[in-house]
Amino acid sequence: MIDLRSDTVTKPTAAMLEAMAKADVGDDVYGEDPTVNRLQEKCAALFGKEAALFVVSGSMGNLVSLLSHCQRGDEIIVGKCNHIFQWEQGGAASLGGIHTQTIDNAKDGMLPLDQIEAAIRFDDQHCPVSRLVCLENTQDGRVLSVEYMNSVGALCRKNNLLMHVDGARIFNAATALNIDVKILVDAADSLQMCFSKGLSAPVGSIVTGSKDFIKKAHRARKLVGGGMRQAGVLAAACIVALDTMVERLHEDHENARLLADGLKNICEIDVEPVHSNMVFFKLKTGDVSALSKTLKENGLLANTIDRYRMRMVTHYGIEKKDVERAIDIINKALRHTAKV
Repeated sequence: MIDLRSDTVTKPTAAMLEAMAKADVGDDVYGEDPTVNRLQEKCAALFGKEAALFVVSGSMGNLVSLLSHCQRGDEIIVGKCNHIFQWEQGGAASLGGIHTQTIDNAKDGMLPLDQIEAAIRFDDQHCPVSRLVCLENTQDGRVLSVEYMNSVGALCRKNNLLMHVDGARIFNAATALNIDVKILVDAADSLQMCFSKGLSAPVGSIVTGSKDFIKKAHRARKLVGGGMRQAGVLAAACIVALDTMVERLHEDHENARLLADGLKNICEIDVEPVHSNMVFFKLKTGDVSALSKTLKENGLLANTIDRYRMRMVTHYGIEKKDVERAIDIINKALRHTAKV
């Protein structure tokens, strides 16, 4: 089975498993796990921030960031397509009492600067207080440029707002732009990044920011049940992921472009531009439900986004031969569904 549903299906490498087995551990709730501490220090330096906090997942990382930046009744500005709004069960509202102001994402994934500025509330007793702008990079695989990130940061500073980046796949963005990730997130007040996607670690995300912010995030992590004990077993794999898996992300991007190019040659399909490791396509006629079922029956798993669009994600463990086979499966499946 070729699994292109997500880069979350990656398996840890042998080096990660060995590091986990040999990890030096302690009680992280007491701040005494040396491997977790080493990971946090490493990430703070990598992203150019004062401190960092190891958390269970990207959703938890985003949530504790919002809880740390905002008071109950404050408002965040976020894209309608962004993970924080779309795929995290409204945790900001249900658990944090945080109001959400949404903006339509442009086709390139960005939130237009004029629309961000228009969404900022006046200082009025009838309105919630605008506190935070949330970006996602990459956003559905689309890369936000360093110039754009800096422009949003400048807009936030001008209006006394903070900026949080859901950087679950920020290393994919930095790889696509061929720049140091530290430069890409320089304008951010906080950042969340996942180890368990393209970097192939089994569990974990990191939150980075100022020392004061991380102190608040540490309390918020405990509040939402994220305090872990001998978490160095997990952090050890994340350290290996940072040391060995970032350099190979360009292979996933190349495979995604290969997949997209192959799909473009299938006349029944419209393929969206590829920026990193995600390929989105839709059928020129009909919906994708029958196609999805036929693909699975023939050994290919993909995500159905809605009735018309599908997503495929390249990742560690997917090689060129798998991409070529996936294209062949899709081509044959379309011919089959056309006959049904």
